Amino acid sequence: MSLVNEIHKRRTFGIISHPDAGKTTLTEKLLLFGGAIQEAGAVKSNKIKKGATSDFMEIERQRGISVATSVLAFIYKDKKINILDTPGHKDFAEDTFRTLTAVDSVIVVIDVAKGVEEQTEKLVRVCRMRNIPMIVFINKLDREGKDAFDLLDEVEQKLGLKVTPLSFPIGMGFDFKGIYNIWEKNINLFTGQNKQTVEDTIAFDDIQNLELDNIIGESHAEELRDNLELVYEVYPKFDQQAYMDGDLQPVFFGSALNNFGVRELLDCFTEIAPSPLPKHAEERLVKPEEPKFSGFVFKIHANMDPKHRDRLAFIKIVSGTFERNKPYLHIRHNKKLKFSSPNAFFAEKKEIVDISYAGDIIGLHDTGNFKIGDTLTEGEQLHFKGIPSFSPEHFRYINNADPMKSKQLSKGILQLMDEGVAQMFVLEFNGRKIIGTVGALQYEVIQYRLEHEYGAKCSYENFPAHKVCWIDDREADPVELKEFLRVKNKFLAKDKEERLVFLADSEFTIQMTQQKYPSVKLQFVSEFE
Repeated sequence: MSLVNEIHKRRTFGIISHPDAGKTTLTEKLLLFGGAIQEAGAVKSNKIKKGATSDFMEIERQRGISVATSVLAFIYKDKKINILDTPGHKDFAEDTFRTLTAVDSVIVVIDVAKGVEEQTEKLVRVCRMRNIPMIVFINKLDREGKDAFDLLDEVEQKLGLKVTPLSFPIGMGFDFKGIYNIWEKNINLFTGQNKQTVEDTIAFDDIQNLELDNIIGESHAEELRDNLELVYEVYPKFDQQAYMDGDLQPVFFGSALNNFGVRELLDCFTEIAPSPLPKHAEERLVKPEEPKFSGFVFKIHANMDPKHRDRLAFIKIVSGTFERNKPYLHIRHNKKLKFSSPNAFFAEKKEIVDISYAGDIIGLHDTGNFKIGDTLTEGEQLHFKGIPSFSPEHFRYINNADPMKSKQLSKGILQLMDEGVAQMFVLEFNGRKIIGTVGALQYEVIQYRLEHEYGAKCSYENFPAHKVCWIDDREADPVELKEFLRVKNKFLAKDKEERLVFLADSEFTIQMTQQKYPSVKLQFVSEFE
Protein backbone atom coordinates (compact mmCIF):
# COMPACT_ATOMS: atom_id res chain seq x y z
CA MET A 1 0.00 0.00 0.00
CA SER A 2 1.30 3.46 -0.85
CA LEU A 3 2.72 5.85 1.73
CA VAL A 4 -0.13 8.33 1.19
CA ASN A 5 -2.80 5.65 1.75
CA GLU A 6 -1.10 4.48 4.95
CA ILE A 7 -0.92 8.06 6.26
CA HIS A 8 -4.60 8.72 5.49
CA LYS A 9 -5.53 5.66 7.57
CA ARG A 10 -3.93 7.18 10.70
CA ARG A 11 -5.80 9.11 13.40
CA THR A 12 -3.62 10.32 16.30
CA PHE A 13 -5.45 12.13 19.08
CA GLY A 14 -5.25 13.01 22.76
CA ILE A 15 -7.96 12.79 25.40
CA ILE A 16 -7.99 15.69 27.87
CA SER A 17 -10.13 16.59 30.87
CA HIS A 18 -10.22 17.61 34.51
CA PRO A 19 -9.36 14.69 36.86
CA ASP A 20 -12.24 12.29 37.40
CA ALA A 21 -14.31 13.29 34.35
CA GLY A 22 -13.90 9.72 33.05
CA LYS A 23 -11.05 10.18 30.62
CA THR A 24 -9.21 6.92 31.36
CA THR A 25 -12.53 5.02 31.35
CA LEU A 26 -13.33 6.45 27.91
CA THR A 27 -9.88 5.36 26.67
CA GLU A 28 -10.60 1.83 27.94
CA LYS A 29 -13.96 1.68 26.19
CA LEU A 30 -12.51 2.93 22.90
CA LEU A 31 -10.00 0.05 23.13
CA LEU A 32 -12.85 -2.32 23.90
CA PHE A 33 -14.72 -1.24 20.75
CA GLY A 34 -11.53 -1.54 18.74
CA GLY A 35 -11.23 -5.15 19.93
CA ALA A 36 -7.83 -4.32 21.45
CA ILE A 37 -8.83 -5.55 24.91
CA GLN A 38 -11.43 -8.07 26.01
CA GLU A 39 -12.30 -6.67 29.41
CA ALA A 40 -12.30 -3.13 30.76
CA GLY A 41 -10.64 -2.49 34.14
CA ALA A 42 -12.82 -0.32 36.34
CA VAL A 43 -10.30 2.36 37.19
CA LYS A 44 -11.16 2.79 40.85
CA SER A 45 -12.59 -0.63 41.69
CA ASN A 46 -10.48 -2.43 44.27
CA LYS A 47 -12.37 -5.63 43.54
CA ILE A 48 -10.80 -5.83 40.12
CA LYS A 49 -7.08 -6.31 40.50
CA LYS A 50 -6.54 -5.45 36.85
CA GLY A 51 -6.04 -1.69 36.69
CA ALA A 52 -7.00 0.49 33.76
CA THR A 53 -4.99 -0.54 30.70
CA SER A 54 -3.49 2.90 30.29
CA ASP A 55 -2.34 3.27 33.91
CA PHE A 56 1.19 1.78 33.89
CA MET A 57 2.68 2.83 37.20
CA GLU A 58 1.94 1.32 40.58
CA ILE A 59 1.34 4.76 42.11
CA GLU A 60 -1.35 5.40 39.48
CA ARG A 61 -3.12 2.18 40.39
CA GLN A 62 -3.03 3.06 44.09
CA ARG A 63 -4.47 6.54 43.63
CA GLY A 64 -6.76 5.84 40.67
CA ILE A 65 -5.32 8.75 38.68
CA SER A 66 -3.13 8.90 35.59
CA VAL A 67 0.22 10.60 36.19
CA ALA A 68 1.96 9.81 32.90
CA THR A 69 0.81 9.95 29.32
CA SER A 70 0.13 6.50 27.85
CA VAL A 71 0.19 5.58 24.19
CA LEU A 72 -2.35 3.04 22.97
CA ALA A 73 -3.31 1.96 19.47
CA PHE A 74 -5.89 -0.21 17.74
CA ILE A 75 -7.46 -0.80 14.33
CA TYR A 76 -11.10 0.23 13.81
CA LYS A 77 -12.94 0.17 10.46
CA ASP A 78 -9.63 -0.06 8.60
CA LYS A 79 -8.28 3.02 10.40
CA LYS A 80 -5.21 2.91 12.66
CA ILE A 81 -6.21 4.81 15.80
CA ASN A 82 -3.43 6.12 18.09
CA ILE A 83 -4.66 7.40 21.47
CA LEU A 84 -2.57 9.47 23.85
CA ASP A 85 -4.23 9.30 27.27
CA THR A 86 -2.98 12.28 29.29
CA PRO A 87 -2.92 12.98 33.03
CA GLY A 88 -5.88 15.11 34.11
CA HIS A 89 -4.37 16.11 37.44
CA LYS A 90 -3.08 19.69 37.35
CA ASP A 91 0.19 18.66 39.03
CA PHE A 92 1.10 16.82 35.81
CA ALA A 93 -0.09 19.47 33.36
CA GLU A 94 3.33 19.92 31.78
CA ASP A 95 3.31 16.31 30.56
CA THR A 96 -0.09 16.99 28.98
CA PHE A 97 1.08 20.25 27.33
CA ARG A 98 4.00 18.39 25.74
CA THR A 99 1.74 15.57 24.57
CA LEU A 100 -0.48 18.10 22.78
CA THR A 101 2.47 18.80 20.46
CA ALA A 102 2.19 15.20 19.19
CA VAL A 103 -1.56 14.97 18.47
CA ASP A 104 -3.54 15.91 15.37
CA SER A 105 -6.86 16.28 17.20
CA VAL A 106 -8.34 16.11 20.70
CA ILE A 107 -11.38 14.73 22.53
CA VAL A 108 -12.38 16.87 25.54
CA VAL A 109 -14.25 14.93 28.25
CA ILE A 110 -16.68 16.84 30.50
CA ASP A 111 -18.54 15.52 33.56
CA VAL A 112 -22.31 16.08 33.19
CA ALA A 113 -22.69 17.02 36.87
CA LYS A 114 -19.62 19.22 37.31
CA GLY A 115 -19.61 20.86 33.90
CA VAL A 116 -16.52 22.73 32.73
CA GLU A 117 -13.76 22.62 35.36
CA GLU A 118 -10.55 24.60 35.82
CA GLN A 119 -8.06 22.11 34.37
CA THR A 120 -10.23 21.63 31.26
CA GLU A 121 -10.16 25.40 30.68
CA LYS A 122 -6.34 25.50 30.80
CA LEU A 123 -5.89 22.54 28.45
CA VAL A 124 -8.48 23.79 25.95
CA ARG A 125 -6.70 27.17 25.91
CA VAL A 126 -3.51 25.38 24.76
CA CYS A 127 -5.49 23.53 22.05
CA ARG A 128 -7.05 26.77 20.84
CA MET A 129 -3.65 28.47 20.65
CA ARG A 130 -2.58 25.69 18.29
CA ASN A 131 -5.95 25.45 16.44
CA ILE A 132 -6.18 21.73 17.26
CA PRO A 133 -9.52 20.21 16.07
CA MET A 134 -11.61 19.26 19.14
CA ILE A 135 -14.62 17.00 19.77
CA VAL A 136 -16.43 17.38 23.11
CA PHE A 137 -17.76 14.28 24.91
CA ILE A 138 -20.18 14.98 27.77
CA ASN A 139 -19.86 11.97 30.05
CA LYS A 140 -21.74 10.20 32.90
CA LEU A 141 -25.25 10.79 31.53
CA ASP A 142 -26.56 7.92 33.67
CA ARG A 143 -26.00 10.21 36.69
CA GLU A 144 -27.95 13.29 37.71
CA GLY A 145 -26.43 16.32 36.03
CA LYS A 146 -26.94 19.69 34.43
CA ASP A 147 -29.42 20.33 31.64
CA ALA A 148 -27.98 19.58 28.17
CA PHE A 149 -28.53 23.12 26.86
CA ASP A 150 -27.01 24.65 30.01
CA LEU A 151 -23.93 22.46 29.48
CA LEU A 152 -23.64 23.50 25.83
CA ASP A 153 -23.84 27.17 26.92
CA GLU A 154 -21.17 26.57 29.57
CA VAL A 155 -18.84 24.93 27.04
CA GLU A 156 -19.27 27.91 24.71
CA GLN A 157 -18.82 30.57 27.39
CA LYS A 158 -16.13 29.07 29.63
CA LEU A 159 -14.06 27.40 26.92
CA GLY A 160 -14.69 29.96 24.19
CA LEU A 161 -15.80 27.25 21.75
CA LYS A 162 -18.45 27.27 19.04
CA VAL A 163 -20.36 24.00 19.41
CA THR A 164 -22.76 21.90 17.39
CA PRO A 165 -24.36 18.82 19.01
CA LEU A 166 -24.08 15.65 16.90
CA SER A 167 -26.03 13.60 19.46
CA PHE A 168 -28.62 14.58 22.08
CA PRO A 169 -29.73 12.89 25.31
CA ILE A 170 -33.24 11.59 25.96
CA GLY A 171 -33.75 12.25 29.67
CA MET A 172 -30.92 12.27 32.20
CA GLY A 173 -29.83 10.51 35.40
CA PHE A 174 -32.44 8.02 36.69
CA ASP A 175 -34.71 9.12 33.83
CA PHE A 176 -32.04 8.55 31.13
CA LYS A 177 -33.54 6.67 28.17
CA GLY A 178 -30.80 6.93 25.56
CA ILE A 179 -29.48 9.28 22.92
CA TYR A 180 -30.60 10.44 19.52
CA ASN A 181 -27.64 10.32 17.15
CA ILE A 182 -28.00 13.46 14.99
CA TRP A 183 -24.95 12.46 12.90
CA GLU A 184 -26.38 9.07 11.84
CA LYS A 185 -30.09 9.77 12.44
CA ASN A 186 -30.78 6.89 14.79
CA ILE A 187 -31.68 6.18 18.40
CA ASN A 188 -29.63 4.18 20.88
CA LEU A 189 -31.62 3.00 23.89
CA PHE A 190 -30.02 2.76 27.32
CA THR A 191 -30.67 -0.32 29.45
CA GLY A 192 -28.11 0.29 32.21
CA GLN A 193 -27.11 -3.37 31.90
CA ASN A 194 -24.87 -3.03 28.88
CA LYS A 195 -21.50 -2.58 30.56
CA GLN A 196 -19.71 -4.96 28.21
CA THR A 197 -22.08 -5.09 25.25
CA VAL A 198 -23.98 -2.48 23.33
CA GLU A 199 -27.64 -2.60 22.37
CA ASP A 200 -28.57 -2.36 18.71
CA THR A 201 -29.48 1.09 17.50
CA ILE A 202 -32.80 1.84 15.83
CA ALA A 203 -32.66 3.81 12.59
CA PHE A 204 -34.93 6.84 12.84
CA ASP A 205 -34.85 9.26 9.96
CA ASP A 206 -38.15 10.88 10.85
CA ILE A 207 -38.56 11.83 14.51
CA GLN A 208 -42.21 12.82 13.83
CA ASN A 209 -42.94 9.12 13.33
CA LEU A 210 -45.39 8.00 16.05
CA GLU A 211 -43.41 4.78 16.47
CA LEU A 212 -41.01 6.93 18.53
CA ASP A 213 -43.75 7.44 21.18
CA ASN A 214 -44.08 3.65 21.56
CA ILE A 215 -40.33 3.16 21.92
CA ILE A 216 -39.41 5.89 24.45
CA GLY A 217 -42.81 7.02 25.75
CA GLU A 218 -45.00 9.95 24.69
CA SER A 219 -43.56 12.62 27.02
CA HIS A 220 -39.95 11.76 26.18
CA ALA A 221 -40.75 11.71 22.46
CA GLU A 222 -42.35 15.18 22.65
CA GLU A 223 -39.43 16.54 24.66
CA LEU A 224 -36.92 15.11 22.16
CA ARG A 225 -38.78 16.69 19.22
CA ASP A 226 -38.78 20.08 20.96
CA ASN A 227 -35.11 19.81 21.89
CA LEU A 228 -34.04 18.81 18.39
CA GLU A 229 -36.02 21.66 16.87
CA LEU A 230 -34.13 24.03 19.16
CA VAL A 231 -30.79 22.37 18.30
CA TYR A 232 -31.39 22.78 14.55
CA GLU A 233 -32.41 26.45 15.01
CA VAL A 234 -29.75 27.60 17.48
CA TYR A 235 -26.57 25.70 16.55
CA PRO A 236 -24.71 25.82 13.24
CA LYS A 237 -24.79 22.84 10.91
CA PHE A 238 -21.69 20.66 11.19
CA ASP A 239 -18.99 21.83 8.79
CA GLN A 240 -15.95 19.59 8.55
CA GLN A 241 -13.60 22.33 7.37
CA ALA A 242 -14.60 24.61 10.29
CA TYR A 243 -13.95 21.68 12.66
CA MET A 244 -10.53 21.00 11.06
CA ASP A 245 -9.61 24.70 11.37
CA GLY A 246 -10.47 24.65 15.09
CA ASP A 247 -13.49 26.97 14.56
CA LEU A 248 -16.32 24.50 15.30
CA GLN A 249 -16.53 21.75 17.92
CA PRO A 250 -18.98 18.83 17.61
CA VAL A 251 -20.51 17.58 20.91
CA PHE A 252 -21.50 14.01 21.82
CA PHE A 253 -23.30 12.77 24.94
CA GLY A 254 -22.86 9.39 26.62
CA SER A 255 -21.71 7.30 29.56
CA ALA A 256 -18.24 5.79 29.09
CA LEU A 257 -18.58 3.52 32.13
CA ASN A 258 -21.70 1.95 30.59
CA ASN A 259 -20.25 1.86 27.05
CA PHE A 260 -22.96 4.25 26.08
CA GLY A 261 -22.52 6.78 23.26
CA VAL A 262 -18.91 5.62 22.79
CA ARG A 263 -19.51 3.84 19.48
CA GLU A 264 -21.27 6.94 18.09
CA LEU A 265 -18.31 9.06 19.11
CA LEU A 266 -15.78 6.62 17.60
CA ASP A 267 -17.69 6.16 14.31
CA CYS A 268 -17.96 9.91 13.76
CA PHE A 269 -14.38 10.52 14.91
CA THR A 270 -12.88 8.05 12.40
CA GLU A 271 -14.84 9.77 9.63
CA ILE A 272 -14.22 13.45 10.41
CA ALA A 273 -10.95 13.63 12.38
CA PRO A 274 -7.83 14.69 10.51
CA SER A 275 -5.20 12.25 9.34
CA PRO A 276 -1.63 13.38 10.25
CA LEU A 277 -1.11 17.12 9.76
CA PRO A 278 1.96 19.09 8.65
CA LYS A 279 4.20 20.39 11.47
CA HIS A 280 6.33 23.51 11.69
CA ALA A 281 10.06 23.08 12.16
CA GLU A 282 12.26 26.13 12.69
CA GLU A 283 13.53 25.67 9.13
CA ARG A 284 10.28 24.96 7.23
CA LEU A 285 6.85 23.31 7.23
CA VAL A 286 7.22 19.50 7.14
CA LYS A 287 4.42 17.56 5.43
CA PRO A 288 3.50 13.97 6.37
CA GLU A 289 3.51 12.72 2.73
CA GLU A 290 7.20 13.59 2.26
CA PRO A 291 9.08 10.31 1.59
CA LYS A 292 11.94 11.04 3.99
CA PHE A 293 11.52 10.28 7.69
CA SER A 294 11.47 12.97 10.37
CA GLY A 295 10.16 12.85 13.93
CA PHE A 296 10.61 14.29 17.41
CA VAL A 297 10.73 13.08 21.02
CA PHE A 298 7.74 14.35 23.03
CA LYS A 299 8.05 12.06 26.03
CA ILE A 300 10.59 9.87 27.79
CA HIS A 301 9.48 7.17 30.19
CA ALA A 302 11.90 5.22 32.35
CA ASN A 303 11.18 1.77 33.71
CA MET A 304 7.89 1.05 31.96
CA ASP A 305 8.80 -2.53 32.66
CA PRO A 306 10.32 -2.58 36.20
CA LYS A 307 11.90 -5.99 35.53
CA HIS A 308 14.07 -4.62 32.73
CA ARG A 309 14.86 -1.07 33.87
CA ASP A 310 14.22 0.11 30.33
CA ARG A 311 13.88 3.69 29.18
CA LEU A 312 11.68 4.48 26.21
CA ALA A 313 11.71 7.65 24.15
CA PHE A 314 8.31 8.27 22.53
CA ILE A 315 8.66 9.63 19.01
CA LYS A 316 5.90 11.17 16.91
CA ILE A 317 6.63 10.46 13.24
CA VAL A 318 6.03 13.71 11.35
CA SER A 319 6.90 12.61 7.82
CA GLY A 320 7.78 9.53 5.77
CA THR A 321 8.39 6.08 7.25
CA PHE A 322 10.52 4.86 10.13
CA GLU A 323 12.27 1.55 9.40
CA ARG A 324 13.86 -0.84 11.85
CA ASN A 325 17.69 -1.05 11.71
CA LYS A 326 17.99 1.93 9.36
CA PRO A 327 20.41 4.66 10.53
CA TYR A 328 18.85 8.04 11.39
CA LEU A 329 20.52 11.32 12.31
CA HIS A 330 20.16 12.53 15.90
CA ILE A 331 20.25 16.29 15.20
CA ARG A 332 21.42 17.52 18.62
CA HIS A 333 24.30 14.99 18.87
CA ASN A 334 24.93 15.08 15.10
CA LYS A 335 25.40 11.31 15.03
CA LYS A 336 23.68 8.41 13.28
CA LEU A 337 21.77 5.90 15.39
CA LYS A 338 20.18 2.55 14.50
CA PHE A 339 17.27 0.98 16.36
CA SER A 340 16.92 -2.79 16.34
CA SER A 341 13.68 -3.02 18.32
CA PRO A 342 11.37 -0.03 17.81
CA ASN A 343 8.13 -0.58 19.75
CA ALA A 344 4.57 0.12 18.70
CA PHE A 345 1.85 0.03 21.35
CA PHE A 346 -1.15 -2.16 20.85
CA ALA A 347 -3.40 -1.73 23.90
CA GLU A 348 -1.31 -2.94 26.84
CA LYS A 349 1.19 -4.84 24.71
CA LYS A 350 4.34 -3.52 23.13
CA GLU A 351 5.27 -4.99 19.76
CA ILE A 352 8.46 -4.69 17.74
CA VAL A 353 7.63 -3.18 14.34
CA ASP A 354 9.58 -3.18 11.09
CA ILE A 355 7.98 -0.08 9.61
CA SER A 356 5.89 2.81 10.97
CA TYR A 357 4.28 5.72 9.14
CA ALA A 358 3.73 9.45 9.64
CA GLY A 359 1.21 9.93 12.44
CA ASP A 360 2.35 6.84 14.37
CA ILE A 361 3.94 6.95 17.79
CA ILE A 362 6.92 4.64 18.33
CA GLY A 363 8.94 3.87 21.44
CA LEU A 364 12.71 3.66 21.06
CA HIS A 365 14.89 2.01 23.71
CA ASP A 366 17.14 4.73 25.01
CA THR A 367 20.42 4.51 26.92
CA GLY A 368 20.47 8.24 27.62
CA ASN A 369 20.80 9.66 24.09
CA PHE A 370 17.48 11.44 24.04
CA LYS A 371 15.87 14.35 25.78
CA ILE A 372 12.44 15.86 25.20
CA GLY A 373 12.29 17.91 22.00
CA ASP A 374 15.08 16.02 20.15
CA THR A 375 14.68 15.57 16.39
CA LEU A 376 15.55 12.51 14.27
CA THR A 377 15.76 12.73 10.47
CA GLU A 378 17.31 10.97 7.46
CA GLY A 379 19.96 13.68 7.33
CA GLU A 380 18.18 17.02 6.96
CA GLN A 381 18.81 19.58 9.71
CA LEU A 382 15.35 20.13 11.23
CA HIS A 383 14.34 21.41 14.68
CA PHE A 384 10.69 20.93 15.60
CA LYS A 385 9.27 23.74 17.68
CA GLY A 386 7.15 24.12 20.72
CA ILE A 387 8.28 21.81 23.52
CA PRO A 388 9.49 24.32 26.11
CA SER A 389 9.90 24.01 29.89
CA PHE A 390 7.69 26.32 31.92
CA SER A 391 8.63 27.93 35.21
CA PRO A 392 7.77 25.55 38.08
CA GLU A 393 5.60 26.73 40.97
CA HIS A 394 6.98 24.58 43.82
CA PHE A 395 10.62 24.33 44.91
CA ARG A 396 12.38 22.01 47.37
CA TYR A 397 15.94 21.04 48.18
CA ILE A 398 16.45 17.33 47.57
CA ASN A 399 18.62 15.49 50.11
CA ASN A 400 20.08 12.00 50.06
CA ALA A 401 18.43 9.96 52.84
CA ASP A 402 20.80 6.99 52.40
CA PRO A 403 24.51 7.91 51.98
CA MET A 404 25.29 4.39 50.73
CA LYS A 405 23.07 4.95 47.68
CA SER A 406 24.28 8.34 46.41
CA LYS A 407 25.15 6.93 42.94
CA GLN A 408 21.67 5.45 42.52
CA LEU A 409 20.11 8.73 43.67
CA SER A 410 22.09 10.81 41.17
CA LYS A 411 21.26 8.43 38.31
CA GLY A 412 17.58 8.29 39.29
CA ILE A 413 17.20 12.07 39.52
CA LEU A 414 18.90 12.61 36.15
CA GLN A 415 16.69 10.04 34.42
CA LEU A 416 13.49 11.38 35.96
CA MET A 417 14.44 14.93 34.92
CA ASP A 418 15.05 13.65 31.35
CA GLU A 419 11.49 12.37 31.41
CA GLY A 420 10.28 15.87 32.20
CA VAL A 421 8.68 14.77 35.51
CA ALA A 422 10.21 17.89 37.10
CA GLN A 423 13.13 20.28 36.64
CA MET A 424 16.38 20.32 38.57
CA PHE A 425 18.46 23.40 39.38
CA VAL A 426 21.93 23.37 40.96
CA LEU A 427 22.74 26.41 43.09
CA GLU A 428 25.89 28.21 41.94
CA PHE A 429 27.27 29.14 45.36
CA ASN A 430 26.99 25.79 47.19
CA GLY A 431 26.09 23.14 44.58
CA ARG A 432 22.88 22.04 46.34
CA LYS A 433 20.19 20.53 44.14
CA ILE A 434 16.70 22.01 43.97
CA ILE A 435 13.74 20.23 42.37
CA GLY A 436 11.09 22.46 40.82
CA THR A 437 7.64 21.07 39.95
CA VAL A 438 4.32 22.32 38.60
CA GLY A 439 2.41 20.58 41.42
CA ALA A 440 3.17 19.24 44.89
CA LEU A 441 2.01 15.70 44.05
CA GLN A 442 5.03 15.29 41.79
CA TYR A 443 7.34 15.20 44.84
CA GLU A 444 5.52 12.10 46.04
CA VAL A 445 5.86 10.47 42.62
CA ILE A 446 9.61 11.27 42.48
CA GLN A 447 10.17 9.90 46.01
CA TYR A 448 8.19 6.75 45.22
CA ARG A 449 9.91 6.09 41.92
CA LEU A 450 13.42 6.77 43.27
CA GLU A 451 12.84 4.19 45.99
CA HIS A 452 11.05 1.53 43.91
CA GLU A 453 12.91 1.88 40.60
CA TYR A 454 16.40 2.97 41.67
CA GLY A 455 16.65 1.74 45.28
CA ALA A 456 17.45 5.29 46.49
CA LYS A 457 15.81 7.31 49.24
CA CYS A 458 15.45 11.07 49.38
CA SER A 459 14.05 13.72 51.69
CA TYR A 460 13.01 17.30 50.92
CA GLU A 461 13.38 20.75 52.49
CA ASN A 462 11.46 23.80 51.40
CA PHE A 463 13.30 26.37 49.29
CA PRO A 464 11.86 29.90 49.33
CA ALA A 465 11.37 30.55 45.62
CA HIS A 466 8.36 31.88 43.75
CA LYS A 467 9.48 31.48 40.14
CA VAL A 468 12.38 30.46 37.94
CA CYS A 469 13.56 33.16 35.53
CA TRP A 470 15.88 32.08 32.71
CA ILE A 471 18.49 34.79 32.19
CA ASP A 472 18.79 36.18 28.67
CA ASP A 473 22.02 38.19 28.72
CA ARG A 474 22.54 38.41 24.96
CA GLU A 475 22.05 42.17 24.95
CA ALA A 476 23.03 42.85 28.55
CA ASP A 477 25.30 45.71 29.53
CA PRO A 478 28.50 44.01 30.87
CA VAL A 479 28.78 46.27 33.94
CA GLU A 480 25.08 45.83 34.75
CA LEU A 481 25.31 42.03 34.24
CA LYS A 482 28.36 41.78 36.54
CA GLU A 483 26.55 43.73 39.27
CA PHE A 484 23.42 41.58 38.86
CA LEU A 485 25.44 38.34 39.15
CA ARG A 486 27.24 39.63 42.28
CA VAL A 487 24.12 40.87 44.11
CA LYS A 488 21.92 37.87 43.24
CA ASN A 489 24.68 35.27 43.74
CA LYS A 490 22.77 33.24 46.37
CA PHE A 491 19.73 32.89 44.11
CA LEU A 492 21.51 31.89 40.90
CA ALA A 493 21.51 28.31 39.65
CA LYS A 494 22.05 26.28 36.48
CA ASP A 495 19.34 24.16 34.90
CA LYS A 496 19.94 20.72 33.37
CA GLU A 497 21.16 22.31 30.12
CA GLU A 498 23.65 24.49 32.04
CA ARG A 499 21.56 27.60 31.40
CA LEU A 500 21.74 30.25 34.09
CA VAL A 501 18.54 30.88 36.05
CA PHE A 502 17.49 33.31 38.77
CA LEU A 503 15.29 31.83 41.52
CA ALA A 504 13.15 34.80 42.54
CA ASP A 505 11.40 34.70 45.91
CA SER A 506 8.42 36.91 44.95
CA GLU A 507 6.71 38.80 42.13
CA PHE A 508 7.95 42.02 43.77
CA THR A 509 11.58 40.83 43.55
CA ILE A 510 11.11 40.11 39.82
CA GLN A 511 9.71 43.63 39.21
CA MET A 512 12.49 45.34 41.21
CA THR A 513 15.18 43.27 39.43
CA GLN A 514 13.78 44.19 36.02
CA GLN A 515 13.74 47.88 36.97
CA LYS A 516 17.26 47.85 38.44
CA TYR A 517 18.90 45.78 35.66
CA PRO A 518 16.82 46.57 32.54
CA SER A 519 19.36 45.13 30.06
CA VAL A 520 19.30 41.70 31.77
CA LYS A 521 16.16 40.06 30.39
CA LEU A 522 14.24 37.54 32.53
CA GLN A 523 12.27 34.80 30.72
CA PHE A 524 9.67 32.45 32.23
CA VAL A 525 9.95 29.76 29.56
CA SER A 526 13.21 27.92 28.83
CA GLU A 527 13.06 28.41 25.05
CA PHE A 528 13.25 32.01 23.97
CA GLU A 529 13.43 33.36 20.45
